[in-house]
Amino acid sequence: MTIAERIMARRSPAQNIRTGVCKAVTVALLLSTPLGLQAKVDSPSIYEPVAPTIEQARANILIARQLQFTHFRNLGISDKLSGDVFDAYLAYLDGQRIYLTKGDIQKFDRIKGQLGSALKTGQLQPGFDIYNLVQQRIIERLQFAISVIDNGINNLDFSENERILVDRSETDWVPDARALDELWRKRIKNAVLAQRLSGTEDDAIKETLLRRYEGQLKRAYQARSEDAFQAYMNAFTGMWDPHTSYFSPRTSENFNINMSLSLEGIGAVLQSDNEYTKVVRLVPGGPASKQGQLQPADRIVAVSQEDEKPVNVIGWRLDEVVDLIRGPRNSTVTLEVIPATASDETMTKTIAIKRDEVKLEEQSASKDTLQLERGGKEYTIGVVTIPTFYADFQAMQAGDPNYKSTTRDVRKLIAELQAEGVDGLVIDLRNNGGGALHEANDLVGLFIDKGPTVQIRNANNDVQVLNDDDPSVAYDGPLVVLTNRMSASASEIFAGAIQDYGRGLVVGSQTFGKGTVQAVRPLNHGQLKITQSKFYRVSGGSTQHKGVIPDIEIPSRIDKTRIGEDALDHALPWDQIEAVPHTRYYDFSGIIDELRKRHEERFSTSPEFSLLQQEIDFLAEQRATDSVSLNQEERREQHKQVERTRLAIANARRELKGEQPFDSLDDLEDWQDQQAADLNSTDEELDFVIREGGHIMADMLDLDSRMASILTPQQFAAQAPAR
Repeated sequence: MTIAERIMARRSPAQNIRTGVCKAVTVALLLSTPLGLQAKVDSPSIYEPVAPTIEQARANILIARQLQFTHFRNLGISDKLSGDVFDAYLAYLDGQRIYLTKGDIQKFDRIKGQLGSALKTGQLQPGFDIYNLVQQRIIERLQFAISVIDNGINNLDFSENERILVDRSETDWVPDARALDELWRKRIKNAVLAQRLSGTEDDAIKETLLRRYEGQLKRAYQARSEDAFQAYMNAFTGMWDPHTSYFSPRTSENFNINMSLSLEGIGAVLQSDNEYTKVVRLVPGGPASKQGQLQPADRIVAVSQEDEKPVNVIGWRLDEVVDLIRGPRNSTVTLEVIPATASDETMTKTIAIKRDEVKLEEQSASKDTLQLERGGKEYTIGVVTIPTFYADFQAMQAGDPNYKSTTRDVRKLIAELQAEGVDGLVIDLRNNGGGALHEANDLVGLFIDKGPTVQIRNANNDVQVLNDDDPSVAYDGPLVVLTNRMSASASEIFAGAIQDYGRGLVVGSQTFGKGTVQAVRPLNHGQLKITQSKFYRVSGGSTQHKGVIPDIEIPSRIDKTRIGEDALDHALPWDQIEAVPHTRYYDFSGIIDELRKRHEERFSTSPEFSLLQQEIDFLAEQRATDSVSLNQEERREQHKQVERTRLAIANARRELKGEQPFDSLDDLEDWQDQQAADLNSTDEELDFVIREGGHIMADMLDLDSRMASILTPQQFAAQAPAR
């Protein structure tokens, strides 16, 4: 009897007739002891199925109630929801469809439509049945992979004209175990080829792959009840929106540590992504952000400590990966990652990061100036970079008059720039993922006399309007706000308000689109992070899903199809409510077409932009690759072509700066490692975009020097110098 058949056999006849109630869970709810405990096996050879506990069942009931009655989205638990939960759960457990067969899926046809009613009342066994079957199939696949490698990777034929899909998430389930054997044989060939092309010897390849698969196998045998429960609850909560999630007691502890920023680690926010750990964002001022190589959407496959062998973390629980990355200050952790730009999950790179605390002062706003010469005129443009919206709450509560905050720091920087006689101001919010809401509100207040800054609507349609009540203005001149796809939440509130008030132009790329507010609620077992409210601009449109659309767009390397709210499943939609009365300081409609025309003319002749566009096109082409060859010669030629393109783009950029080109890709990568280690190095793209922001500012001043001033025409005329 298979494990799936044993699972089905455990169900009582009564359950099959009407309610779908699992006998085991019914018993568990009547007893004061846990339904099931994971067996501890030192050298497991048989998978011990995990089972739910009473505490989990009670937490499930509380979660279902909270979702139905307090979430912003009014979503009932229906038969359709049951099917969606089933699909999301399978996508989490076997997102690439490499473990289960069509026959396995069919075994769950009967319970697929019953999950919703079971989840309402804490009947968890159906979800655990699915989890246990997937774990058994994972074990079978890993055992097969190990047997293929033990048989000798030199016995694999790399002369055949075979291909393998890069992404299997949308493909059909394979029909049977024999088809899975064939799929895994190709997966192993692909992994071997990728390492051969990077110069690794077969013996080292064999050792690496065995270590990877044996590590995953060990984790599969060590599956815990809590793993199944957290995965199942997140498939359930994710139906409401992607920011609503369940934290197990262990995950809750890590969440609370991260929120206090007392964690000594690398300063990266991580999440589970199928069997991988994915980088969501980097904490500004943190070690990873300063080191410069780790990027959002990179996936971590291995972690190594100083002078130790890498530990493969594919299939690991998120809290265990976090524990492995965390460590003593000034120690070094090395991550092996699949870059977000990789066309194939076998393409990895290693990144060494020195651990440290994330310090508030390293997140602080900073200033610079940009000198431009345009048509015989000299312009001095002030640049203020804001990495996050921060406030030292402890110092504030202690009554320290000099406590640090975004608004206080930016006010000082503006005063210093004005003393230098700047003609205009650029606020750089690129890669600013948000932070303290009241700081976004106060920062808007530096640029307007008074008025509303953002609206917040809850599930009952009650709308709260945040206002700047301070009539003082720190800066009343022309303004440009730079954004990119990683500008989110509080950044979007600020950029949207500046746009709605006509106080300045937004330049860059469409922002993330995170326009929701979450609260963390304690449960009897863990915590629930639940979306309760939604942000709206003063003009009435939401920042959710759509984000802020720039007035003048500058392309970015960031892949919008993989990063951003509209790339997330079940994201709340964009909508709008009533606008609130607010001042419109300047109407850019009369000059925006000319500004865009001048911008496009500059870019059409800019060698820097041409190179950026080449790189964007190259990365898009790589990401669009849906399959790769398993023929060694064909794959080697494709690999060489990719290397030639990377080297050509890098050398063209070097030549623009009057620097010697690299002789090889190895030289380029060595240089990149050196740059990453130098915390004072700058990113050419950042400099390029800031300069373009300055040029747009100069265009604004050239076309209409009154623009975006909060002064009335009469006040402006009185202040204008005599000509």
